[in-house]
Amino acid sequence: MRNPVLPVSDPPLAGENDTDDRLFKGSAMTKRGAYAALSYMSCAVMLVLFNKAALSSYDFPCVNIITLFQMVSSTLFLYTLRRKKIISFTAGDSDNNVSAFVPLKTLFHTLPLSVAYLLYMLVTMASVRGVNVPMYTTLRRTTVAFTMVIEYMLTGQRYTRSIIGSVGVILFGAFFAGARDLSFDFYGYGVVFLANITTAVYLATISRTGKSSGLNSFGLMWCNGIICGPILMIWTYVCGDLERTINFPHLFSPGFMVVLLSSCVLAFFLNYCIFLNTTLNSAVTQTICGNMKDVFTVGLGWMFFGGLPFDLMNVIGQLFGFFGSGLYAYYKIIGR
Repeated sequence: MRNPVLPVSDPPLAGENDTDDRLFKGSAMTKRGAYAALSYMSCAVMLVLFNKAALSSYDFPCVNIITLFQMVSSTLFLYTLRRKKIISFTAGDSDNNVSAFVPLKTLFHTLPLSVAYLLYMLVTMASVRGVNVPMYTTLRRTTVAFTMVIEYMLTGQRYTRSIIGSVGVILFGAFFAGARDLSFDFYGYGVVFLANITTAVYLATISRTGKSSGLNSFGLMWCNGIICGPILMIWTYVCGDLERTINFPHLFSPGFMVVLLSSCVLAFFLNYCIFLNTTLNSAVTQTICGNMKDVFTVGLGWMFFGGLPFDLMNVIGQLFGFFGSGLYAYYKIIGR
């Protein structure tokens, strides 16, 4: 299956020249990579808002259950798409090998990625509850620093002075915005920074495992679901989350069901876009895309959920962060 309906992160074939796929001559980013980045940003904005609605507006008490629903839904989507020959899991899949999914040896090879994914999902979901949406997006921008350090440790990746300078502007903006947060909550901030660390580890692991496992975006997602799903199911049962979910008064409310279903669908496409963007571009590019989409997340979060008193330092810090993200995108596109 060399031409699946949905794009994947397969490397180019031997002898295949991707020069014509560049945004323009000299660009470090391909058109395919740009589409992946834009798709990720769109899905991420909507998912944060739907998760926030479920946890705050409906006061749903079980973060792990939402994560479990998202994981099971993604695995079912992948199984259906694979059986229908709409997607493949590896670059070498053929049409007459439809019954094959991922070999056991390859599944074990992706185990570190699956563990990183599980931690990333659980901590990120918990961090959404802890702080208001605008400050959540502000603090999450510091993920880029963690990602650069961990990617250097795992893969030896180095970056130019232009890229490092733009990241410095982002960090300055994040700390400037949070310096006088009038709704400061130590626990909430701590969980968000922990989410930053797990996100950095996860993205760097994607970049490393994706190149060594022979799997494309869908194959990596499949392995995550197969390994992490049963573990999370057992964990939610032991913690009593399943019982609390059954007793949740709004469980069968049409509004809550729409929010939950939308969250599951968006989580599938978001994970796909994360894999695609990280493997086609880089872990740091993926993190910067997360920063750039924050302008929409902050605005919509302020509009629908509020929770952040106006402060000039916060606004200036937000602007610095957006400016730094724009600088990174510019340097990435022109290849510096």
